[in-house]
Amino acid sequence: QVQLVESGGGLVQPGGSLRLSCAASGLPFSIYIMVWYRRVPGQQREMVATINRYGDTHYVNSVKGRFTISRDNAKSTVYLQMNSLKPDDTAVYFCNAALISNYWGQGTQITVSS
Repeated sequence: QVQLVESGGGLVQPGGSLRLSCAASGLPFSIYIMVWYRRVPGQQREMVATINRYGDTHYVNSVKGRFTISRDNAKSTVYLQMNSLKPDDTAVYFCNAALISNYWGQGTQITVSS
């Protein structure tokens, strides 16, 4: 059974930092494309960052220079380091493992507010 478990969410002040983790099990993690998405109530889900098996990364423009996605294949874990957080980053963040099949975590809430 495939499981993706996110952690690291919470409340942070504008300008602060958080690191999200997503621990995967039940799949050959190293070959999967790992993706962080976020969703704000009433809006479409947005792809935030991706990382492939070779370590190539891609970011949505709004987080470039502030967020960094990385992966540790030995730990089957993908990370999202978020710096210089803004209120607009407030959302539920989900990790996704994509290849032939798609798997999703349960999501973790990030709230950026003073």
